[in-house]
Amino acid sequence: MDLTYDELHAKTVAELRDIASELEYDSLHGYSTMHKEQLLPALCEALGVEAHVHHEVVGIDKKKMKAEIRELKAKRDAAREAGDRQEFKKILRRIHRLKGDLRRHTV
Repeated sequence: MDLTYDELHAKTVAELRDIASELEYDSLHGYSTMHKEQLLPALCEALGVEAHVHHEVVGIDKKKMKAEIRELKAKRDAAREAGDRQEFKKILRRIHRLKGDLRRHTV
């Protein structure tokens, strides 16, 4: 059976229990009384499927953006120590925008 995590997650509990009934695996013991939150990870383990979705950043240079965020955090701390409130807020805003861009480009 070649199923992905997304395909398993999209199935109903009844369908997952049918799949589990065909398999002999220790983690699936008591599959008929398991809820989907319990059954899905057990099935992933039995089938050798990774139990989470991998996300990728597309269209931007993630390493470069993360490096810029680290630099900005150092500048933010310096601005906080110096008491420069305007610079502090400007840096916070830039960090927030960069993190938002990373999330938007995640597939």
